[in-house]
Amino acid sequence: MKRSYNIKRTISVKQFVSEFGENFSEHMKKKLLELEVRCVLRRKEETYRLNLKHVEHTQHDCNSKDNSKIYQKEYAYAQFIMIEGILYFSEKCTESSEVVQATIVSEIYNSLNSKDMIIEAGINARKIDDSNINYVIDTILTVCPPVTQGYLDIVAGMTSRSNS
Repeated sequence: MKRSYNIKRTISVKQFVSEFGENFSEHMKKKLLELEVRCVLRRKEETYRLNLKHVEHTQHDCNSKDNSKIYQKEYAYAQFIMIEGILYFSEKCTESSEVVQATIVSEIYNSLNSKDMIIEAGINARKIDDSNINYVIDTILTVCPPVTQGYLDIVAGMTSRSNS
């Protein structure tokens, strides 16, 4: 399989909506953009599967499986999957030595009563649409921390320079 090395691995929510959102309603676009200040999306080779993470990549203490060690890992608050113009919420996020799934992911997934369930490569997902987008985004925002003032200052400094 030939790999594409030209894709951006980390994209903003605004870029996500721009790249994938042509079939999204205006309400879905607006609701997704509420994540813009706090979150970024990260993808690997599968360009249609994206983990939602905090923009500051905050590290949290996580126990090893046998509780013998504590590791610092970043939370993934969701995994969005785009297939044929439809947005899905994955049952599991892609975890690694640096990333662990936030507990809220299972709660959100189990609360979605979407009948459109997909299974691909062992991945279950449920459809996100206008009927459940408010719940998904509002629930993520309850656990995803706000950005720090230091981060806001950096962003303000970058945007003021670009406007000059």
